[in-house]
Amino acid sequence: MKRPALFAGEASAVTALQDRLDYQFANPALLHEALTHRSAAHQNAGGRRRPQKARGMGSNERLEFIGDRVLGLLMAEWLLERYPAEQEGALGSRLAHLVSRTTLAEIAERIDLPASLAVATHEARVGVQSTANVVADALEAVLGAVFLDGGLAPARNIVRTAWKPLLDAQARPPKDPKTALQEWVLGRGQSLPVYKTIGADGPSHAPLFVVQVTAGGRSGEGRAGNKRAAESAAAADLLEQLGGPQHG
Repeated sequence: MKRPALFAGEASAVTALQDRLDYQFANPALLHEALTHRSAAHQNAGGRRRPQKARGMGSNERLEFIGDRVLGLLMAEWLLERYPAEQEGALGSRLAHLVSRTTLAEIAERIDLPASLAVATHEARVGVQSTANVVADALEAVLGAVFLDGGLAPARNIVRTAWKPLLDAQARPPKDPKTALQEWVLGRGQSLPVYKTIGADGPSHAPLFVVQVTAGGRSGEGRAGNKRAAESAAAADLLEQLGGPQHG
């Protein structure tokens, strides 16, 4: 069955994205799936209620699931090549920053991914296709689609092209935001940061945790697919508010 258009200019936007990625899909349906937000898949199904196990079908969630692993593998491989003398701790700090939601969203914006993303009409009105979590997930889904379509080699080319400026800018391993926040408050004689999970949503294979951290009389908030990453995002948010050291 032919996949109906989800927004005006979709075909040209998808073609332009392939040009920016320097990769042409043998199976374009994979790219269309990678660019289909959950809301658009639901709208495309006529708004019919689906059983719990079928929610998200037709969206980019499955491709985001594999794309997350593809990105982690390719980035770890690259870091081992790039920094042969560094140990796991430093490499892990670099990796965490390079695959963070913030970094993914930055790269997605740079390649104008939001212009190609299909979302439901009511979501498009409020600009959901430009929110950090949505575009970060879509970028991972695109990498997953590239992997399934052509293997690791083209996915590697995209990662090393898109992430090179950020990797070049990492003269030293970035400090984990939680560590940086703890050092900042302790250095000022303040109490240790307190983390609290205030929300958890999403399907079992792609959960979204919301964590709040309080320190220095202020609070920060972070969202991510696991609690540790959400805590780091919250710490980074609070550090920015407090004027503490940047971790990236």
